[in-house]
Order: sequence, then C-alpha cells, then structure tokens
Amino acid sequence: MKTILYITNQICGSGGLERVLSIKASYLADHYGYKVHILTLNQGDEALFYDFSTKLQYHDIAVAGNPIKYLSTYKKKINAIVEEVNPDVILVCDDGLKGFFLPLLIKNPCPKVYERHVSKNVALQSESASFIKKLSVKLKNTLMNSLAKRFDKFVVLTNGNINDWNLKNLEVIPNPLSFYPEKNISNLSNKKVLAVGKQCYQKGYDRLLKSWEIVNKIYPDWQLDIYGKIEPSEKLEELADSLKISESVSFFPPTKTIEKQYQEASVYVMPSRYEGFGMVLIEAMAYGVPCVSFDCPFGPSDIISDNKNGILVENGDIKGLAKGIESLINDSDKRKKMGENARKDIEKYLPEKIAKQWDKLFTNLIKNK
Repeated sequence: MKTILYITNQICGSGGLERVLSIKASYLADHYGYKVHILTLNQGDEALFYDFSTKLQYHDIAVAGNPIKYLSTYKKKINAIVEEVNPDVILVCDDGLKGFFLPLLIKNPCPKVYERHVSKNVALQSESASFIKKLSVKLKNTLMNSLAKRFDKFVVLTNGNINDWNLKNLEVIPNPLSFYPEKNISNLSNKKVLAVGKQCYQKGYDRLLKSWEIVNKIYPDWQLDIYGKIEPSEKLEELADSLKISESVSFFPPTKTIEKQYQEASVYVMPSRYEGFGMVLIEAMAYGVPCVSFDCPFGPSDIISDNKNGILVENGDIKGLAKGIESLINDSDKRKKMGENARKDIEKYLPEKIAKQWDKLFTNLIKNK
C-alpha cells in the first residue's frame, strides 16, 4: 500500500485546486487503496466546501510571525508530520514561493513532486503590475526555476505550461473531471448562457459584460448567469448597470450544486485573461454544453478544438467573443453538434484515466528512488 502526503495551503475554499484535490486524492484512496494524508497550513477548524473521501487523513499546522520565525516554525512542524506519516511520495500543491523550498527543508529523502496549478507569469499579467513589480517577479521566477529542479518531478496541467519552465523533470498531467453524467445532460433549449468562477481580474468578467452588451442588443431574451465568489471591489454590478444590461445578467455566489446550472445552460463562456487549466470548460462539456473561450494562457487551446467542440477567440477580442456567443445562440444544430463532440472529446479527463497517470508516476518514482 502506497502512502502519499499532499502539502498545500488551505482546502476549505471553493476554488479549482480544492476541487481537483478532492477528486484526485479521494479516487486514489477509494480505488487504488492509497493511504492519503493532506497537510494544510493555518486552516484551523474551517469546514471543507467539497466532499473528500472519508479514508483521507488530515494534518494542519499553524504558522505565524516574522519571516525568520515563520520559516523556522514551518520547517520544524512539517518535518514532524513527515516523520509521523513516513510517506512514499510527497506532493507539493502550494503555488506560493515557500513551496519551492520544501526539498531543502524536508529531511526525509523520499521522492518529492511539485504540482503546479497556475502560470509562472501570473503576477506579470495582473492589472497593476508596475516596472518594479515586473522586475521582482522575474527575479522570483528565476529563483523558482532553480528550486524546481530539486523536485523529482514537476507536474504541469497543460502543454502550454511546458514553455513556462525550462526543466528536464517536467511531466504533463491534466486535471480530472469533477463529473460525467450518463443522462440528464443539457438539452440546450434554455435561453441561458453560463460562466463560473470567482470575481477577480483574472476571470475577465468585465470583458464578458462588454461582450454581453453586444449580444443583448440582438438577443434581449437570453440570460447570462455568473456563479462564483462575489467581490464588490470588482464593481461588476455597477458595470452591468452602466452598460444597461442588468436585467439580463445575474450574479450568484458559489454553489455545491453547480451541476444543475450546467444542465440548464445552452452556452458556456470563459472570458479569462489567463488560467492554470480551465476546469469549468471540461465540466460544462461533460454536460454537452458548447463553450466559447478566449484563447488565453493556458488551458483552453488544450481542451477546445476550434469550431469542433467549442469556439476559441483571440484573447481580449471583445467583439469576437460576442460573435462566438451569437453564433451558438443563433444555431441550435451547431450547439447540439459541438455539445456532442465536447462530451466525446473530454472523456480523456475522466478520473480513472487521470488517476492511472498519477499511479504510474508514483510507482516509477518509488521503484527508482
């Protein structure tokens, strides 16, 4: 029986990393008999948003103080847990800088894998990246690249991410599907367009609303529903008001029954400026919903074959996004055909197929250590 230890930050949120970890860790425990431990940081008694297998074991460490004290405490407590668990493999799912130092901090010589869920250059694409900020990010990236070489394997989610890193220990393993219904998929008859994800600069909802202004003038009877953590500072409701589209746009908080929303949608839109993968795309496609997405870095071009199972639009082309949405609204046969192709094409992301790739990776690492 293999024992693996995931080291991450917190897993109580409703984000993509938390969802992926709940699926993957649970599948390895339930179907492969793995002993799976998850080590979190400063999570406390926060309840989990997603369902995790009852077979998983959890550890949480509290760390605070100035950088020197923080790092010292972090190292001491992590090594105590590692000694207790004695894992065959350690997986790091911490997208912060500290995660890159773990091969230097952990005494146990077992294989260590870094699982990267975001683009290395994510900070460079932020709205307020100044010259100094960009310079510091580039220095940080150089450090990360150097430290990344110390991991036995460095796993990225898409082929596009390969270009982010100059590493010989790279491996591409995409995220698994959250669900793949055999029946009760979308019949694509509702006049509803869906988008899912937290409100932030990355997700590009300001761009979607500007596109929707164009769509709404031609198809005023269609509705746009946006689900995700609501962030008042993004001022999306004010933007919708100023664009005079408030009556056709609704904002909802995260829901544990997002499957129902996919089932009721006829078109899915991803207006992101950048992504780590694009879980929402394969979730929508699992329900046979055709997707329109900006061809942002990284993920959409790995998932969508343009005009076959969805529509890819040049990143930032507001009118192009509107045109893509309109083409699906206007043609029910096109929606149906793309939706059918989408369901077939994303079978490669089924949990059993992704778990098989991880099991092979772990087996090889343990055998060759």
